[in-house]
This record gives sequence, structure tokens and C-alpha cells, in this order.
Amino acid sequence: MTYKPVEAYGLERRFGDLRAVDGIDLVVEQGEIFGFLGPNGAGKSTTVRMLVTLLKPTGGTARVAGYDVIKDPNMVRRSIGVALQDAAIDPLMTGNELLKLQAILHGLGSKDATGRSGELLERVGLTGAGDRRIGQYSGGMKRRLDLALALIHRPSVLFLDEPTTGLDPTSRQSMWEEVRTLNKEGTTVFLTTQYLEEADQLAGRIAIIDGGKIVRQGDPADLKDEVGDPTLRIEIGDEIMLDTAKAVLSTFGEWRPARHGRLAIGLSGGATRLADVVRSLDAQGVPVAHIELDTPSLDDVFSDATGRRLEGDEDDDELDEGSVEEP
Repeated sequence: MTYKPVEAYGLERRFGDLRAVDGIDLVVEQGEIFGFLGPNGAGKSTTVRMLVTLLKPTGGTARVAGYDVIKDPNMVRRSIGVALQDAAIDPLMTGNELLKLQAILHGLGSKDATGRSGELLERVGLTGAGDRRIGQYSGGMKRRLDLALALIHRPSVLFLDEPTTGLDPTSRQSMWEEVRTLNKEGTTVFLTTQYLEEADQLAGRIAIIDGGKIVRQGDPADLKDEVGDPTLRIEIGDEIMLDTAKAVLSTFGEWRPARHGRLAIGLSGGATRLADVVRSLDAQGVPVAHIELDTPSLDDVFSDATGRRLEGDEDDDELDEGSVEEP
């Protein structure tokens, strides 16, 4: 049977007067890694919970693994693997015990459950910790065990909800490699993440949700091309000269969201105008502490779509007052 692993049309979820998800359309193709991006509170987790049947939609339709999430929730659950960020794992059980229990719940016999558990512990690098209580696992080990649990019944569609949150760089790279391997073996992956680098590394297509709506969707490379001009970011060495710097930069391109303490524009003409910018700032006596010119990235795509940045320090969520034109 031919089907789309994930289809959603006009999907919405209301909580009283609040529309957490406001009529979104999504289609995930067979065998792809689909990245779903958005800040906290954008509707990302609510969408996933509807797709995996943990939350009923209040409007629209959705089918996962060929089954309607409202009419056939049990068939959806049998067909998918889910590794949620806030998954509850019994700290008193061992990794082996929990995997065997999960396997039996999915209908595997005792012998098959034992074999599958050992296979998955080896796959996620937890063979040596299989008989330790989960309460003794590190955060990274729990994330890997959660992935193994999601794979126990060989699902055709795998939902990963921020799988590398809290992991160190080495563990993050290991998780990425495992996701790539699973995908090469034929598993369709629906990946939610706040890490733009993660989406760029793994996803063949992405969708950005903000305020409950899909605000950008497509191939990452195409979305970057649509942004256009490279982003020039400048840090001024003297805040007294900030207004002067803004006046100079406004003649070279349109404002883009920037981290606190920096100014950013889309530099018209690209690198060929960089020397002109530096000369103009110098002519006005503006000291430059840091300057960089970056080709469009997913960060720029997100900024262009939402008017703010997704990653960085706490100030990234708010625009610097001088980073955008006044309305």
C-alpha cells in the first residue's frame, strides 16, 4: 500500500480561545528526514502530540503511516516509534528490563524480546549498562535508551522530539549518525528541534512553525537562497556611536534581527560592498569591535520568517532596538 508517512491538512488545536495550532498543512514523504522547527510555545510540541495520538485535534485531518489519527489511533501507535523529550522512564528498572517489557507490550514473544533488546542496546551503545538501573544513567544515556525503546517494534515512521537537547557535542554527533543510519535503512524520521545546525545537518526538508502557523517550508538550500543577500553583523566598540552606526548601515541594506549588542543587515551587493561599509564607518569615526559576513543560513531563514532568532543567548528572542526599521 502506498501512503504518505505523515499528512495533515487544516490541522488545528484549540485550548479555549487559544489556537495553539492554527490550520497547518504538512506532508512528509516516504524515506525522508523532515525537520520541524520553532521556538517554545510556537505549537511544535502540540502538533507532534496530535500526530502521535496523544492529543486529539479540534479541527482538520491528519493521517500517519496511512491511518487516520482520530479514527484509527491504535493502528497509528502500532506503526510509529516515538521518543519524546519528556518521556517518563522508570528509574528503578534496568535498561534490559524496560526494553523487554516494551517488546512484550508490542506483541513480541519472550525469546524475540530478549534478542531484540540486546540488539538495540548494542546499537545505541548501552550494552555495558544494560543491567544497571536507569536512575544511574546520565542524560545522554537516557536519550539513547529512549531511542532504543522507540525502535523496539521496527516502526516505519519515527518521531524524535528534540533528541539531542542537553547532550554534549560528542553525544550529539553520535545521535546524528544513528538518525542518518536509521533513515538509510528506510525509516522515515519526523524530527522536531530548536537547533538549526541539527536541522541543517539532517533534514532534507523543513517546516518552521510560529504562532501556530507554518511560516516557511521547503528544502533548506532553497530556503537559504530565498533569503538573498548575505548577512553583515557588526559589533560597535562604543555605544555612544550606535546611532551613527545605524545611520551608516541603513544605506547598505535592510535590517535583520541580531543578537543583543550587535547590528545586522542584509548587505546589498554582498562581499563586494564590505570595504565600502568599513570605509563609511571609519569616516564617521565609528569604532568596530567585530565584523563578519555570513552567507544565508537557516538562522537567517528563521529570522526572515519570524522576525527573530531561534538560537543564542536569552536576548536573541528579542530584537535589538536598532536591528530593524521602525514601523
